[in-house]
Order: sequence, then structure tokens, then C-alpha cells
Amino acid sequence: MGLTSTEQVAVVGLGLIGGSLARALAEQGVDVRGYDASAVTCAQATAAGVRVASGIDELCAAAPQVVVLAVPLRAMRATAHEVARYLPATAVVTDVGSVKAAVRSAVAGAGLGDRYVGAHPMAGTEHSGFAASDPDLLVGARWAVTLDEDTCPDHLATVLRLVTGPLGGTAYVLTDDVHDEAAALVSHVPHVLATQLLNLVATAPISDVAVALAAGSFRDGTRVGRTDPRRTEAMVTENAPWVASALRVVLRDLEALVAALESNASTAEFFDRAQALRTSGDSRDVHPRASVTLGEPGWRDTLTSLGAAGRPVVGVDEAGERLVVH
Repeated sequence: MGLTSTEQVAVVGLGLIGGSLARALAEQGVDVRGYDASAVTCAQATAAGVRVASGIDELCAAAPQVVVLAVPLRAMRATAHEVARYLPATAVVTDVGSVKAAVRSAVAGAGLGDRYVGAHPMAGTEHSGFAASDPDLLVGARWAVTLDEDTCPDHLATVLRLVTGPLGGTAYVLTDDVHDEAAALVSHVPHVLATQLLNLVATAPISDVAVALAAGSFRDGTRVGRTDPRRTEAMVTENAPWVASALRVVLRDLEALVAALESNASTAEFFDRAQALRTSGDSRDVHPRASVTLGEPGWRDTLTSLGAAGRPVVGVDEAGERLVVH
């Protein structure tokens, strides 16, 4: 079954992403309610027009079709167990976390693995909290949506319809491992490098004048490093194997660059290696649209292969059975 405007979405956690999600869905006419453990956050959300429940029990008592876990990664396990106490039998559980294997483990540990579909919107800012939320932040965003061998086709269709419908986004259907490796490369390692650049300048003997002279390159290179360090730390440590692996490549390449600089050897290979990516920008191959029928033999492998090739789901048919892939 697909999501319609008469069905309800519950959002647990109303920070930057959860708050933006609740506000965006409300603007699109979706019946959405939220809850946050912070009374201050709940008051801010209420003032912004979000309907807020008094607790997870009240939130789930309204029988939402979809429950979105939008709490910090380190609160995910405890929150999943609390949600499991009250979750309606027909509800689908999804999330917005930037690491998927760890969240699936937390949800499965709460007994909700058979109702879980992973999700991660590739959107955000260096700010946090409901005050930084924006109903336009997630509209039209690219999402990673993850599954495993036990994912129910109907549950997957429900989450995909939410993403491609009222949120107007596209969804790359992936396995947890592919998502976590990709997120390490394009999100988590950049956060580490931005943090290290801040560390480098903050501890330099000439920090004051360096900061005074800093312009666009320093601003752009450190933007994501200016977020809450505990949030960044949690994101990196929860995805430790993939982040560590990527950072070893970074260290190898930087050590080679240092050696070349110290020996006056050529550095061209380092600076030219990514030329194809540098000149391609964001262009992607245009493919004829494909369709995948959920439940047909091999549908999981087909979807995740298309997702890993950079081909997103852009729509779901009315019956929630056939996906349109760009």
C-alpha cells in the first residue's frame, strides 16, 4: 500500500532533519505528528505549526503508517526499544541516520527488523536543532534507501512513495554496506578533513593572523567542521570500518605528497588524478527509464544494482508494486 495524504507519519526527534521533515510533510498536506525529548524543542515545533505529541506512547497511539526515527545516532538503540513498546502492528519504521548498518542493528535489537527500511537524505547544514530546520531542506533531495534480504516489498514501497511523493525526492536503493561505504567517502571523511583543517589552524602559532586572512577556500573547506563535534564524532565512529579504510587511503596519498614536496619531485600525479571527476561536475549518464516490480524474482538484486550504478527510483505506481527507475 502506498502513502496518501490521509495517512499519518510520526517523527521521533525534531532536530534539524526531523524538524525539517515534519515541516515539509505538513506543508504537503500529510498528516504528520512529532515528538522530541526536549521540552524546548517541542515548544519551538508547536510554535512553527507542527503537531507535537506528549510522548512516544501518544505519538504511536494515533496509529501512524510510518514512524521516522530522527534522533541522534547514539540515542537510536534506546529510542527504537521505546518505540517498540507502543508501535502499531501495521506501522513501517524508517530513519534519517547517516549510517545504516548500525541503525539496522539497533532497530533489529528492538524486535523491529522486519518492519524497518533504512533511509538517509543527502541534505543538511552545519547547524543543528529545530531552530535550524527548514521545510525546504529535504524537498527534492537525493535519498539513499536501504534494504536487506528480509525487507518487505510493501514496506519498501511505502518509504519510497513518501520520498518520491510529498517530498519530491529521488531514492537510490542500496544495501547497508554500499550506503555506508559511499557515505564515508562523500560525507563522513569530508567532516573529518574539515575538522582537521580547523584543528590545524586553531593550534598554529600564527592562528590569529591566519584566521584574519582566511577567505573562501578556508570557509568552504571547514563549513561542515563547524557543526556540533559530538554529532560528527558519533557519525564517524558509528561508521568506523569504512571511515578508517578511506582515511588510510588519504594518509597514504598525503604521505606521498609530503615526500614529493620534501624531495622536490613531481606532484602532478596527485593533483591530476581526479581530473575526470573534476571536469565531469555533476553530470550523469542518461538512461532510458526502467521499471522494477516488487516481489518478482531477483527484485532486490536488481534494485540495489541499479542504485549502486547511480540510478534512482523516481516514482511508485498507485498499487505500490512497480517502481520507476531513472
